[in-house]
Amino acid sequence: PTNKKFYELELLEAWESSYKQGQLTLWIFLALAEGAKTTAEIKAYVEAATQGTLSADDKSLYRSLRRYYDAEMVDFTSQPNPKGPATKLYQLNDIGRHLLGRFVRRNISILITNPQIQEILA
Repeated sequence: PTNKKFYELELLEAWESSYKQGQLTLWIFLALAEGAKTTAEIKAYVEAATQGTLSADDKSLYRSLRRYYDAEMVDFTSQPNPKGPATKLYQLNDIGRHLLGRFVRRNISILITNPQIQEILA
């Protein structure tokens, strides 16, 4: 029985690892939907909102934000920083907000509103 539980835990962790890699965009967009944030604030939001089950290293976060900016879903402004280089403050633009809403309706709402899925999960 202990080996089975250990094996199940390994499987769960592998599944969660794959799942989390695809979830970072959603959580970054949710953070920015709440309002403009620095990368440190985005990181803190993601960790708090997922109760510590998802975190992003700085490199991944910067790379993701750059992709979203290049894809015209996120904008940023530079804020002066007396302790060093300017700080970027990121925010969703209209395209990013629209895409977040569409993504949630198409992919997440069904988990909440579909009675058949709710019955399975119960």
